[in-house]
Amino acid sequence: MRAETWPAGGLTGIGDEAAPDLDGQLAAVRALGWNAVELRTVDGHAVAALDGAGRDRLVRAVHAAELTVVCLDSRIGGWAGSVLDPLDRDTAELSALAGLCADLGTSFVRIMSYPNAGLPAHGWRRAVIDRIRVLTDLAAGYGITLLHENCAGWAATSAQRGLELLDAVGSPALRLLFDVGNGVAHGYDAPSLLAELLPFVAHVHVKDAVDGPAGPVYTLPGDGRAGVAECLRLLRSGGYAGALSLEPHLATRPHEDRWAGSTDASSFAAAGRRLTELVEATPC
Repeated sequence: MRAETWPAGGLTGIGDEAAPDLDGQLAAVRALGWNAVELRTVDGHAVAALDGAGRDRLVRAVHAAELTVVCLDSRIGGWAGSVLDPLDRDTAELSALAGLCADLGTSFVRIMSYPNAGLPAHGWRRAVIDRIRVLTDLAAGYGITLLHENCAGWAATSAQRGLELLDAVGSPALRLLFDVGNGVAHGYDAPSLLAELLPFVAHVHVKDAVDGPAGPVYTLPGDGRAGVAECLRLLRSGGYAGALSLEPHLATRPHEDRWAGSTDASSFAAAGRRLTELVEATPC
C-alpha cells in the first residue's frame, strides 16, 4: 500500500518571493519540483493591475510551464489601505481577478479584513462585515472563494473574530487562509489560533521568524519561533487537504516595500527545501 501523500494539495509558493519577473517566478517553483504556484505581483505590479497584454502573457506562461495556480493574492482589505477606502476599488479588483481565475483555472482569492481608520470598535466591526459580505456575494456569483488571511484587519489576530466574520457572512464562498508566521509579527501564538480555526482553513502560507529590535527577523521554516512544526502537525492530524504555500519573506516583504531581486531565488529555494523536510518529518 502506498504511503499517504500529504498535503493533498501539494507544496507551492508565492512566486514573487523568489523573483520579480514572471519567468523567474515560474522557474523557481519548477526547480523545487513543485507543480503549482501562487501569484501576487509581476515586476512589482499586482496581478489585478496587469493590462490585457500582461494578463495574456501571464496565462500563456503559466500554461506553458505546466503549472497550476492555487491562489491569487489580492490587495483587498490589506495593510496598505483602510476600512474607509472606497469599496468600488475593491469590487473592481475582484472583478479583474475573477476573470483571471477563470483563465488560470483557480478559484481562490486572498483578502484581508481592513485596518481601522479611527472608527470605534463596533463601527470597525460593522464596516468590515458589511464590506466582506458584499465582496463574498460577488465572489459567489463569479464562482470563486475568498480566503481571509490572518494578517491585516479586524478579524486577523483573534479566533473569535475570525469565526464571527465567517458566521456573519454565512457563505461557503468565504473561508480562511492561515499564515503560520504572522503570529510573530502580530503578537499571538500561531498554533493556538490555528487549533480554533482549523475546520475553516482552506489554504496555508508558511513562513517563520524570530523577534528583532525593529520587528520580525525572518528565518528558514523551523528556525524561528512561529511554531511551524506544531502547525504542520495540527494541519495533518486535523485532515487539512489544501496546499502549503511558501512565503518566506527572506527576499520579498511588500509591507516594507522590499521586493525580490533577480538573484534572490537561492533563498527561496533553501526555504523550499526546508519546508519539504519539515513536511516529510510531520507525523501522521
